[in-house]
Amino acid sequence: MPEEVLFKSEQRQSREQIASYLQTVVDTLSAGEPITLQGGGDSVTLEPPTQPTFEVKAEREGPTNGPKELSIEFELEWPEDGDDGGELEIG
Repeated sequence: MPEEVLFKSEQRQSREQIASYLQTVVDTLSAGEPITLQGGGDSVTLEPPTQPTFEVKAEREGPTNGPKELSIEFELEWPEDGDDGGELEIG
């Protein structure tokens, strides 16, 4: 499936700045409100459903014989059409 990037921001920040940003996301999710991402003149607003798929991933990337880079990724996913497929039912 092709990927279309709707918004991207990457910058070095302190742990405190990152924690503050993530806390804003937490507060917005807890309140059930849409999440707006803004930066560099770009902006996108998304409305996660009540039960999106939540993925946490830790990675080590880099060339086989070169320096590596570690990362932690947090991802929310849901179908754009709003149809989550429902729960499995056997009747």
